[in-house]
Amino acid sequence: MENNYSDCQEIKVIAPADCGNSPRKFLLKDMIIAFARNDIDFITKYTADNVCWNIVGFKTVRGINEVIELLQRKNTDKMVEINIHTIITHGKTGAVNGILKSGDSKAYEFCNVYHFISAGKNTIKEITSYVIQAAP
Repeated sequence: MENNYSDCQEIKVIAPADCGNSPRKFLLKDMIIAFARNDIDFITKYTADNVCWNIVGFKTVRGINEVIELLQRKNTDKMVEINIHTIITHGKTGAVNGILKSGDSKAYEFCNVYHFISAGKNTIKEITSYVIQAAP
């Protein structure tokens, strides 16, 4: 699989070249970048007001206002690289997995599973995130 290298406001993004072949894959790639950058405007544009975000083993956040509050309070580690391994979409679901690297050399492996309000709408109603700190 070929990779596409780009910079997104100081975040190096490595992603499969086929991300641009599907509008929904492109959206999920941009959503991962938005969460890494705390881009509240982008996140609120593509999530339902009653979104449910389950961060497995940590907490479940309900509603866009709680999501925003969590992002504003979250660890302030600046993400410097996102390496997306796979983006899968089908019908009203999608998933993304990869590695986030912070400026203090920590790495987090992740998999996010997304549920959209319908197969034809790009509004996310539910996110389940699995995140673990990678071994050094």
